[in-house]
Order: sequence, then C-alpha cells, then structure tokens
Amino acid sequence: MKRTIAILFIITFLAGVAAPVSAEPKDNYNYNFWGEAVPSPSPYVLEQLVTGKDLNIGSFATPQDLFVGPDDRIYVADTGNNRIVVMDEQLRMTRVIETFENGGKPDAFKQPEGVFVDGKGRIYVADTQNRRIVVLHKDGKLLRVIGEPKSILLRAGFQFTPIKVIVDRAERIYVVSRGSYEGIIEFDSDGTFIGFIGTNRVRFDPLDLFWKRISTKAQRDQMELFIPLEFNNLDLDENGFIYTTTSEENSDRPLKMLNPSGADILRSKGYFPPKGDINTLNIGSTPGSSILVDVASDEGGLYNALDSKRGRIFTYDKDGNLLYTFGGLGSKHDNFRTPAAIDMLGNRVVVLDKDYGRISVFEPTRYGSLIREAVIALYNGKSEESSRAWRQVLQLNANFEVGYIGIGKSLLKAGDNREAMAYFELGNSREYYSEAFKRYRKEVVLERFGYIVASIAAFAGLLFLAVRLGKRRMAGRHYNEVGILKNPFYTMLHPFNGFWEMKFENKGRVKVAVGIVFLLVIVTIIKRQYSAFIVNYNNLSDLNSIDELQYILLPFLLWCVANWSLTTLMDGEGKFKEIVMATGYALMPLVLIYIPQVLYSQVITSEESSFYYLLDAIAFIWFIGLLFVGTMTVHQYSAGKTIVTMILTLVVIGILIFLGVLFFSMMQQMVNFVTSIYNELAFRV
Repeated sequence: MKRTIAILFIITFLAGVAAPVSAEPKDNYNYNFWGEAVPSPSPYVLEQLVTGKDLNIGSFATPQDLFVGPDDRIYVADTGNNRIVVMDEQLRMTRVIETFENGGKPDAFKQPEGVFVDGKGRIYVADTQNRRIVVLHKDGKLLRVIGEPKSILLRAGFQFTPIKVIVDRAERIYVVSRGSYEGIIEFDSDGTFIGFIGTNRVRFDPLDLFWKRISTKAQRDQMELFIPLEFNNLDLDENGFIYTTTSEENSDRPLKMLNPSGADILRSKGYFPPKGDINTLNIGSTPGSSILVDVASDEGGLYNALDSKRGRIFTYDKDGNLLYTFGGLGSKHDNFRTPAAIDMLGNRVVVLDKDYGRISVFEPTRYGSLIREAVIALYNGKSEESSRAWRQVLQLNANFEVGYIGIGKSLLKAGDNREAMAYFELGNSREYYSEAFKRYRKEVVLERFGYIVASIAAFAGLLFLAVRLGKRRMAGRHYNEVGILKNPFYTMLHPFNGFWEMKFENKGRVKVAVGIVFLLVIVTIIKRQYSAFIVNYNNLSDLNSIDELQYILLPFLLWCVANWSLTTLMDGEGKFKEIVMATGYALMPLVLIYIPQVLYSQVITSEESSFYYLLDAIAFIWFIGLLFVGTMTVHQYSAGKTIVTMILTLVVIGILIFLGVLFFSMMQQMVNFVTSIYNELAFRV
C-alpha cells in the first residue's frame, strides 16, 4: 500500500509541473473570453503620413494635441512652436495661428497643449504656460480669455495649468488642469468657474496605510499623500457625454464616460474592462498595464483609446467589447514613437506622434469596415443589416467571438431563441444566452405542458409508493445490519455511529475509500465537462482529466500522510489505513451531490443559479463535518484537539509541498548538470 501511495504521489506531482506560458501579443489581435490574445486581420492600414515639413511650416515641435473639427478641419496644438496649425480634411495646410490681438496689443501662445473647436467654429486653446484658455473666432480674432478661476472651493496653492479643453452643446467649458486632482474644472458659457466634476477615487496600498498609522507625525509628513489621480485627457461624444482617460497603471477604470453630473456611466459588459492590454507581464521592455493618454469617440457608440506605452489603439463598442487592436511602437512607417493624441476623421483614424512630429492617418480595411458597419447598424436598430455584416466578419476571422454575439442578438430580436443560444455560446456570452434560454424554455413548457405535468405526477406517485414500501419493510426492525458497500451511505447520515463501526467493528474498507476517491474524480470530470453553459466557466478545449489527479488525488494523499505524520506525535490512536478510510468516506457527499447538480444546471437561467452554487456549499460543508467527526473518532480526540489537529495538518501539507518542490527542483538541476557533463565529454572525445 505504501508503495502505491508513493507512486501516486509522483504521478500527481508530475501532472502539476507543466504550466501554460503566456506570451506578449503581437500588433493585430483581440482577447478571447479566456484572456488569450488571438491574432486577427488588420482592421486599419496606414493611408498617409504628414509632417510639418510636408506642410512647408517647418517641423512640428513636441505637438501635444490634435482635434478634428465639425467641418473636418484638423487642428494641431504645436506646443514647442507655440502655435495652432490648421489643415483641411486632405491634410493640406490651411492656416497657422501664432499671434492674435489682445486689447489692441499683439499676444501669443506659450506652449499650448490642448485645442478644441465647437459647432460655431470657435477655437478653444489650452494656453498652458500662460495659464489661461484662449477663445478665438474661426477667423483667428480673439473673443475672450478665461483666466485662473477664483473660488473658495479651490484649495490653497491651486495653480491653473490647463492642458486639455472641450465645450459641450450648452457651451459649458470643461478643462483638465495639470496637478488638479479634484477633477475636471467646469466653467459656464461666460467663463465663470462652476466647480469640479468626475473626481477619481483614491487608491492606496494597505501596507502603506499600516505604516502610516504607526509612524510619527514627522515621518507621516515625509510620506506620499493618498490623493486621487488627475485626468490627462477628455473627449466629447455625439450625445454630450464626456470620455476621460487617466494615466493610472493596473487600474480597471482608466477610461470613464461621465454624464453631466459627473457620474461614470461607461458600460463594461465585455469580457474585460476597457483598459487596453490585459494580463500584461511586469517584465520585458514595456512591462505593466497600458497607459491611456487619449480617447476619441466615434459614431454608433464606438470609441478608441490610445496607449502611449505600446503605441496601440484599442477600439470598443458601447458595451465595452474590445473590437480590434492595431498600431505599435517601432521604426516602421505605420508605428509610433510617442503617440500623444487621437481623433476620428470620418471613418479614418488620425494619430499625432509628438516625438516623430508627424500625423498618421489610418483607413479601415474591409475587415475593419465590416465591424464598424455591423456595430453601427445594430446601434441604429438595423438587426438584419448588422447580422449580415457580422457573418462576413466571421468569414474573415472565425475566432472573433464578439461577432457571434452580434449575430445572436439579431436572432434573439427575430425570435429564433434556439439558434440565438448557439451563437451566444460560441461568443461566450452567458448574459444573453440566459435570456435566450429563458425564452426558449418558456416555448417548450407551453408546447409540452401536458407531458410535463403527467411526468411530474408519475414521478411523485412512484416516490410515494417507494416511501410506503420502504416503511413497510422497515416496520418491526430494531436493528439494521449495514453491509460493507452501504456503510459509506450510512456513515454519511450517521457519522458518529458509522466512523465508530468503521474503526472498532471492522466495517470499513480501504478499497471502498479509494473507490469513492476515484468516483469523485469521475463525477468531477463530468461536472467540469457537462455542467450547463450558464454555470460552466471551464475552457473545455483545455480540460485535461489527468489534472483531476492534481486537484483531488494529490490533496487526498497529502491530507492522509500529513495527518498520520502529525497524529503519531500527538497521541493519536488512528492507523494510517483508518485515516485513509475516514477521509475517503467523508468525500461521499461530494460524489452524491455533483451528479444531480449537473442535471439541475441544464434547466436553469443565470438568475436561478444561486441554488446551484448553494449545492456546492452544502456538499463542501457536509464533507468538512464528516472529516471532523471521522478525525475525532479515529484518533479518539476531543472536539478542540480535533480542530487544532486539522489546522496543523494543513500546515504540514504546506511543508510537504515545499519539500516536494525543492526535491524536484534539485533533481532537475542534477539532471541538467549530468547532461552538460555528458555533452562536454562527448564533444571533446
């Protein structure tokens, strides 16, 4: 038996050695439901590159902002040259605004970092180093200057350093000021300060908070303050909502969409929050999460986020589904060095690179155009047109899960619930699958109501007869002899008697306990594989039944060995085989509950899944209770000593795992050493 245990140990350890290796995604990709970067066709290709020299105005000097006006003119805040450059939609130079008349005197910008043009053609410039907002008529004449706001709401030492500006339809002016962690500054149409909106939440490290609590006042004064991060950019969509970006690493909300009251209403119904790259490693030349520096809204609820860290552009729909990614850092003509701003020119994407000092214009490929067509058509309620476009998208990229969801939505709207379920499952959308399943289940119940009622009545009648027959057979019996095979069931319902008879009346069997463990492995495989899609979050293509050895057999063996090793030092009376039997018999509730749980999952929606998870909790609590009684009975411990023993057993398991990993690591190094010696000798001989 010990030899068998040792072999099982080695097998289960080796099963856990192999682990998937994640790789950094390439330029064009999308993330599937499992967070894997899946290559995709290119959605956009470079159409045109424009520099200052191409416009005969000299090179751009660290330009910081780009805006496409309502008239499709392109405005660039050429920060280092202290000017605003205006181009037409063909990117031909129209005008350069360097000076303007202010109160009868010539005036000029000083490193402007933001520019915006409203529906009336008025040009709003965030004149950063002059600490003001300059409003110009479309012909370049000065309309007014908005200086530093004055209010008791402003903290002492506040400095107005505007870097971005937008104006909504009500002519309210929103300004991002560098160092303003209170939020976005809001002015009314007259330039009067109103207040702040959309303040970011404070993030802090619990460890830093702990040290701050126990530090002296002098030490606390030298520590970094917990203040919210400031916004770094903003944009206005067609409905008047404000998109914002924040340069916060490892945040799930670097993008926000603010309503007029400042509340974040950005939808996040995709697989992952709209935050750029996910699951990025903290190694390599560009470690960590994306740094979003600009956002550009598009029609149909689409919006594009610009990542300065890797030079990528992420496009999302109104629900937060990532549609495609393109771009990247590098020296190729379609790459960037330091992308600073992005905007839409019709269906084209315009990106400003401040270090290269150039503007890149990308036009959509057929793949990108079809995705835009499908999303915009669905947004406008044209489900058939959207479905047709999605099917063409899937012909180009069958791995595009959002496309399946789009088709499913169209089918759901058309009333084809059964077909919609299939597409939602392909798209891994449990929310919409649940809705389609609810409608389909209602159809089935209405069609077959008579059969269902008759089946339930027949089942209830059979159950009643079985109970009556069982009571009649049990009548008059005062003692019922339980067989070896029935003993696990008896122990499950009568744990104190069952474990007592197992230890002192020889009614337990090791082979029965081992059989229960293997039954648990089988039912766990069935549960992982065949639970309904609504509650099954396993990647079925990656499921490996051998892994169950790692997750079930290995913990079982570790518990038995650790408990036996520990209780020999704590006056435990249990033998190793009794520990194996008690542990195996305690697993019986898991075996019995998992199968009906799988069947139950086939008829529920996501709103009804609470009972499914309740069954999990009942099975686990039942198992812990049986393990407690079994351990107490086998070792003849008190309740308190049993609890201590179980906790210490977990500690010993941790030590065994550490020693096991250390042993296999040393073995691997020894094998590598011997292999290198052999190769060296073979080379020299």
